[in-house]
Amino acid sequence: MTGGGNSPEPPPKPVMPKEAAVALLSGGLDSLVGVIDLVASEIRPLAVSQTVRGDGEKQERFAQTVGGGLSHLQLNPNIEVPRDQETSQRSRSLVFLAFGVLAATSLAAYHDGATVTLYACENGFIAMNPPLTPGRVGSLSTRTAHPTFLAGIQRVLDAAGIRVRIENPYRLKTKGEMLLECADQDYLRKEAAKSTSCGRFQRFKYQHCGRCVPCQVRRAAFLKWGVQDTTKYVHSALGKNDLHHAGFDDVRSVGIAIAQERAIGLDRWLSASLSSIPFAEQAPLRSMIGRGLTELEALHTKYGVK
Repeated sequence: MTGGGNSPEPPPKPVMPKEAAVALLSGGLDSLVGVIDLVASEIRPLAVSQTVRGDGEKQERFAQTVGGGLSHLQLNPNIEVPRDQETSQRSRSLVFLAFGVLAATSLAAYHDGATVTLYACENGFIAMNPPLTPGRVGSLSTRTAHPTFLAGIQRVLDAAGIRVRIENPYRLKTKGEMLLECADQDYLRKEAAKSTSCGRFQRFKYQHCGRCVPCQVRRAAFLKWGVQDTTKYVHSALGKNDLHHAGFDDVRSVGIAIAQERAIGLDRWLSASLSSIPFAEQAPLRSMIGRGLTELEALHTKYGVK
């Protein structure tokens, strides 16, 4: 403001956080394990969240309690478009990555010339999201943590001269392995069930549906971990013979994938799913996907899904 001949007030100095890295904190189980492990390895990242109805408080809780508390930035695009809205939310993960890049370039370390790591923590099975059935190939399923997609975003950043390196430390781990190997088991046991994994969380009044693919992967991971899953699932009895449980599309798709892989072998079942991955990196990814299917098979066996 100006007035009475006074000089204009200088603009406020920008805040440049002192953290040396950024980690996406969605409120989900994988990102929770990610920040736990980073803190245990003496990396205290700036936690960045994209606020989503039903998850904002969880994001705050995790940021405030992991490692005694992390600096936390919550953002939301709050976009309004003049035409019919596209409701699939497929762009949400891209926006989330953009928020992470924005935060990374605000760090003091970045302004001092450093390259900043942006941690996008996702279990390898969901990151790859192998097509369980022919109806889930290509763009018919989202793969926004897929190594090829993240590599493409990395090329964009590099071409733009943005010194941010995207890293998923769990690209070769199943969700069950992430839980088993988490560096702070006591904390994880207390907080894991409070996280969100469901792809239809809002649709079921902020409860896990229990039957979508992410819910099945979550439930299978708890089973692998050997810790009681106290999450409340709307459709818990997966083996129940009706259209809401064993007959539901996602449950049937997982069952078909398990049966196909056992019948024809992992390589034939995967077919060209790894074709976009450099050849030298395919073997460990193939092995991880096989272990992920084994976790899901144990879940279906427990509930008698047929």
